[in-house]
Amino acid sequence: MAPERLAPACARPWGQYRVLAEPSGYQIKEILVRPGQRLSLQRHRYRGEHWYVVHGRAVAVCDDHEVTLEEGRSLEVPRGVWHRIMNPGDSGLLFIEVQTGEYFGEDDIERLADDYGRI
Repeated sequence: MAPERLAPACARPWGQYRVLAEPSGYQIKEILVRPGQRLSLQRHRYRGEHWYVVHGRAVAVCDDHEVTLEEGRSLEVPRGVWHRIMNPGDSGLLFIEVQTGEYFGEDDIERLADDYGRI
């Protein structure tokens, strides 16, 4: 039996992500955020997300709440909630994102604020 191959990494201005699994009903991504970078303040119509920090420290925002996540900690991001994650550290932030819902395309991102001009 041939070894399973990982999908290629998708580069973004804040780092990169790689899809680890995309069976019916959910999708799993490995996300690496470079030091001092953050994802856009965004929400999704069709999916919720669950973040699990594997390496580093994250500052996460969900609506009006800000929380620091250390390695081994996780956060539930419900569908429709404004959210973002940031790497305040000096090394890479690695987290696993499990998406659940009806649709997982990148066009299900509504941005409110973005450091890279993608609004």
